[in-house]
Amino acid sequence: MWIIHRQCRGSPVKMPLLPVVPENHSHVLAEFDCLDPLLSALRLDSGRLKCTCLAVSRKWLALGTSTGGLHLIQREGWKQRLILTHKEGSITQVACCPHDEDFIAVATSQGLVVVWELQLERRGRPERVSVSWEHRGHAITALCWDTSTLRVFVGDSGGKVTCLRAGSSKLGKGSAFVIFPVQTVTTVDSRVVQLGYQDGRLLVSSLSRCYLCDTDREKFWRVGNKERDGEYGACFFPQNRGLLVGQPPLLYCARPGSRVWEASFNGEVLSTHQFKQLLACPPLPLITYRNEPHYNPAQKSSQSIAFPKLLYLGDQNLLTWTDSAVYIFTPQNGQVLLWTEVKDLVDIVVYRSELFCLHGSGRLSHLSLLSAERCVERLLRRESWPLAAVVCCMFQHTITTSRARKSIPIDRLEHLRSQLSSSTHLELSGQLEEVINKLEPLDSACSSRRSSISSHESFNVLDCGIYRVISRRGSQSDEETGSLINQSTSEEERLKEFSFVQEEDQVEQDPQSSERMEAERSEQGLQFHLPLSFRPKPPRIALQAVKDSVSSFVKKTTEKINTLQMNSELRQRSEFKEGIQADTTSSHSEEMDNEVYDEMPNTEADMQELRAATERAISQIQDPLVLLDPACLRETLLEWLPVLERILGPEEHGSGAAGDSKVDDAGEERWERDYLNPCSEQQEESFCLSGEPTESITEDEKKEESPELGGKEDQCDSAEKEPEASKGSPPEPVRVGSPKPVPSDLLANLTQLATLYTELSCFRNQQDKPAVGCTHFLRRYFFLLDKERVRRMCLLCYEEQPEVQSSFTEAMLDLTQSSKVVEVIQRGDLLRSLRSLRELQPWSAPPLLAHLHRLYEKHGEAAVRSFSQFYPAITPADIMTMAQRSHFLAYLDNLVQSRTEGHRLSFLQSLLDPESLRQDWLELALTHDAPQRCDTLTPDGLPRRHSHCYSWGYGRLLSLLIHLPADLSSKQKMAETCRSHGYWIGYLYLCSELQCRTEAFATICKLDDISLLEEPEGVEPQTLDEWKLLIQLSPQCSSVGDSEQVPGVNGSSWSNGSSDCGGKISPESLTLMLARTAGPDRAMAVLEECGVQVVLSQQSELVCELLRVTEKRQRAMIQTMLERCDRFLWSQHA
Repeated sequence: MWIIHRQCRGSPVKMPLLPVVPENHSHVLAEFDCLDPLLSALRLDSGRLKCTCLAVSRKWLALGTSTGGLHLIQREGWKQRLILTHKEGSITQVACCPHDEDFIAVATSQGLVVVWELQLERRGRPERVSVSWEHRGHAITALCWDTSTLRVFVGDSGGKVTCLRAGSSKLGKGSAFVIFPVQTVTTVDSRVVQLGYQDGRLLVSSLSRCYLCDTDREKFWRVGNKERDGEYGACFFPQNRGLLVGQPPLLYCARPGSRVWEASFNGEVLSTHQFKQLLACPPLPLITYRNEPHYNPAQKSSQSIAFPKLLYLGDQNLLTWTDSAVYIFTPQNGQVLLWTEVKDLVDIVVYRSELFCLHGSGRLSHLSLLSAERCVERLLRRESWPLAAVVCCMFQHTITTSRARKSIPIDRLEHLRSQLSSSTHLELSGQLEEVINKLEPLDSACSSRRSSISSHESFNVLDCGIYRVISRRGSQSDEETGSLINQSTSEEERLKEFSFVQEEDQVEQDPQSSERMEAERSEQGLQFHLPLSFRPKPPRIALQAVKDSVSSFVKKTTEKINTLQMNSELRQRSEFKEGIQADTTSSHSEEMDNEVYDEMPNTEADMQELRAATERAISQIQDPLVLLDPACLRETLLEWLPVLERILGPEEHGSGAAGDSKVDDAGEERWERDYLNPCSEQQEESFCLSGEPTESITEDEKKEESPELGGKEDQCDSAEKEPEASKGSPPEPVRVGSPKPVPSDLLANLTQLATLYTELSCFRNQQDKPAVGCTHFLRRYFFLLDKERVRRMCLLCYEEQPEVQSSFTEAMLDLTQSSKVVEVIQRGDLLRSLRSLRELQPWSAPPLLAHLHRLYEKHGEAAVRSFSQFYPAITPADIMTMAQRSHFLAYLDNLVQSRTEGHRLSFLQSLLDPESLRQDWLELALTHDAPQRCDTLTPDGLPRRHSHCYSWGYGRLLSLLIHLPADLSSKQKMAETCRSHGYWIGYLYLCSELQCRTEAFATICKLDDISLLEEPEGVEPQTLDEWKLLIQLSPQCSSVGDSEQVPGVNGSSWSNGSSDCGGKISPESLTLMLARTAGPDRAMAVLEECGVQVVLSQQSELVCELLRVTEKRQRAMIQTMLERCDRFLWSQHA
C-alpha cells in the first residue's frame, strides 16, 4: 500500500504506508506557531543582526541581540513592547524574574550585569535599578533569579558566583536610590555551566562537579564524590503535587554516559538513572508544518550522551538537549518520555510545557509538549488536515483508546477523513479509515458510531446474566430464533461496540498527568465490568479477549446445563435457566421455549410496575404542597416502598425472583458472581460520583472483612431499636449490587426516591412486621442511594445515630474492595498508598473516604496527619467520624498550617460549621500535648509565676481559635476555658477583648512578666488609674514570686523556659515604664499618690534624667517648628 503525494509540478509520488509508533509513546513535540515573521519584523534574520540568547516567562519572550539590544515581546499576540539598549557589548544572557515580571536581568559580553525595572504598570520609562561590573573580563555563563526576593545570582567562565540585589521603586521613593553592594557567594574550581535556586539554596554546576550553597547560613556542600570533566547541567526538581506538597525538592545532576544523579535537598546522592539503553529506540517525529513527520522503526542504537543542561519541564519531567536532539525524561519512573531530532540547537528555555529553541542560524522555534490526541485536536482547529491525519495514523494506539474521544470525537475524525483530497491523499484517507474502524466496526447498527453502555434499546439483560440482543433493523430477533448460539454471536457483535474506558470530565491539568491518571483507571477494569482475568491494553486485543471469554462462557454454560438437566429438583428450582438449556438442546426445545417466554414477561412486568410506581411518586413529590409537608412526603414514599421491596428487596422481603438466580452448585455461584454483580456495578456506575470504577465484592470477599468492621456492624445493629436486633441476630448484609438489571432512566428516579427516604429516616409500618429503620434501609438498598448525599446525611446525624455512619462506612468499604488502591494499602507502604490515592484525581468523597479509612486502620496517626492534602474533597467533619480525638487534632493543625499565614484565620473560620465547633476544638487543643494544670495553676486556681512561658503543642491553633470573630457569650466561655486550663496568653487576649482589664492586670502581676504589659501579646495600660492599680498590685508579685521558686511536684517554673520570659514586675520597673509613656515627673507623682515608697537604683535615676532631657529637647524642637511655620504663613498672607 502506498500513499500518494503530489509535488509542485503536479507529478504524483508514491510514499510507503505510514509506520505506527509503539503504544508506549503517547506524547509528541509539536510546532504550531511560526516565529519567522516576528524575527523578520525585528530584522533579526539578517547576517549582521541576529538573536544571541532568549528567556521566557508567563508574559514575556525576551530576545537578546548581537548589537546589545533586548527585545521584549508580549506573548499574547506576539507584539513587541520594548527595546532596551546596551552599549557595553552584545547580550549573552537574559533572565526574567519568576515572581515579578516587571524585572529582568541582562548580561553583556563585556561582563556587565544589569537589572531593569520595566515600570509598565505605572507607564514609566524602564530604569536600571542595579548594575554590576564584578565579572569584567570574564564571559558570564549563567543567570538565575531568587524565587522570592529581588536578587540575581551570576556565574562566569572563571568559576565566580556573585549575588546582585536590586532596588525597586515599588517599595518607596527612597528604595530605588539605595545601592546594594555586590556579594561574592563562592568561587568554584572551573567554569560555571548552570545555576539553579530553590527555597534558599543555590545549585552551582561546574565542569567538574556540582555544589549546593545555603545562601542564608553560608554553608556549602558537594553533591556526590565523583568528579566529571565537561559541560554537565544540574537543576532542582520541585515536588509540588498531591501528597508531595511541602516536601523539599530533589536535585538532578548530569553524569557521563547518559546518566543522571538523583540527590536529596541536602546534596546526598540517592540513586543513579541510566538512560543509555532506554534511548536505544527510534526518535519520535517532530510535528511541524515545515516538513512531513518521519518515523523509522529500524533506527535503534544506544546513545552515550553528555547532557549540557537540565531543565524542569511541565509535569514532573526533565528536559535536556544536544545540538541535534531534544530528550525528555520522567525521572520519577526512570523512563524516557520521548526524544526527537531537532537540528542546530544552541539553547532552549521553557515555560510549563512550552519550549522556545534558539538555533545556530539565529532562527527561533516554538514547540509544545502534549499528548498525541491533544496534538490532533489543535491541528484540527487549525484545519491542518493532512498533518492531523498523519498523526492519527502514526499514533493510532493512543487515538483509538476511548479516553481520546473526549478530545477527538468520532464525528471529528469522520470530518477529517472527508477533508482529505481523494486525488492527492487517497491512501492516507484509507489508512485513516482503518484507524476509525478500530474504534467501532463498520457494520455497527448505531448510525452515530457512538457506543453507549447504558443503551438498553438494543439488548436486555436477563436475571441469569445472559444478554438478549434485539436487532434495530427490524429483522427477526434472537428471542424468536430459539438458538443460544445465534444469541451469543449477536452478543459478541454487540460487545464490539462498547468502549472499555469511561470518559472522565476534562480537568485542565498538565496533559501528561491527566493521561497517566486515565491510563491507570482504564487498567482497573472495563466499563462493561466483565470480571475477566485480564486487563485491557489495546482496544483490538481487549475486544478479542471479550469475544473469546464469551465463547468460552457459552461452552461452559452448555456443559453445566447438561449436568443440571439430570437433576429434576434443580430443574424445578431454576426453570428460567433450564429454559436456556432447552434452547441449546434440540430434544426439549419447544417445552423450554415456552418456559423462557413465560419468565421474561414476568420480569418485564415487574419492571413496568416498579417504573409506574416510581413515576407516580416522582410526580407527587414535584408538587410543592407535598414536598414541603413532611407528613405528605412520608406518606408518598411509604406508598412506593412496598413495590420496591417486592421487586428489588431481599429474598425474605421480595417476590423470590432474586433468589431464583442462586443455586447450590459452586460453579453456578461463581457464574452468578461473575455475571450478575457486574451488571449491578454497571448501573451503579451511572450515578456514582466516583472517578474510579466501583465494583461489587463477592461473597468470599465479604467473609474476609476485618474484625473492626465486624465490631462496627454489631454496634450498628445493637443501636437499632428493633425486635430483630434485640434477639441478637446477625446484622443484615449490605447490598452494594442490584439483584436485577434496572434501566438507567428508572435507576435515576429510584436513586432520588431511595435517598430521600433515607434522609427523612422514614419507617414503613405494617401490621405483622416491625418498622424498617433508616439503617436497615441503607443496608438493603445501598445500591440505589446517592453516595454523596448519604455521606452528608451521616455527618449531620453522626452523634445521634452513629450506626448510620458505621453502616455507610461498611458499605463503601465493600464497594471499593476491588480497587487496585486496596492492594497498595494492604502492602503497608504509606507513601505509595497516598501516591496511588493522589493519582485518582478528580476525587469523589465517598470512595476516597473508604480508602482513607483503610489507611487510618493500617497506620493510625501517621496516616491521618497526611489527610489534609485531600481537602476539600474530605472535610474535617469526615475525619472526626473516623479518627480519635487526639489524631483529629493533629489533622486539623496540619490542615490549617498548610494555608498561607494571611489566610489561616479566614480558612479556620470557614471550617466552623456549626459555630459550636470552636469551643469543642478549643477544649480539645487545651487538653492534648499541653502542660499539666499543676504547672500552670496553684491549688487556689491562680496563675503560677511565669507559667505562661510553657510551650503548648497546638499553640498556633489555639491562637487562631481565640482570634476568630465571636459573640460576647462565646468569648466569655472561651476566656473561662483558657483560665481553667492555664492558657494565660489566650486568657489575656480575651480579657482585653471583653474589656476585663482589671482581671487581665491581676493575672499579669501573678505571672510576674513585665513584657505582658506591651502589645501585641500583652495588655498595655491606657489610663493613670490602670497604672495605679498595677503599682498597688506589684508588691504582692515579688512576695509570691519568691515563694514559688521552690521546685514543685513537676519541677519549678524556672526550669521550664522561664529564662526566656521578660523582667520582673516591681514598683521600680512600672515607674520606668510610666516614665517612658507620661514622663518621669508625672510617674513620680503617681507613685506618691499610690503611697508606695520606692528607692530608685542608680541606673533607673539615670534613665529618668535622660528622659527629662529628651522631653525638654523635644518641646524646644516642637516650639521652634511651630514658630517657623507661623512666620511662613504670615509671609504668605502678606
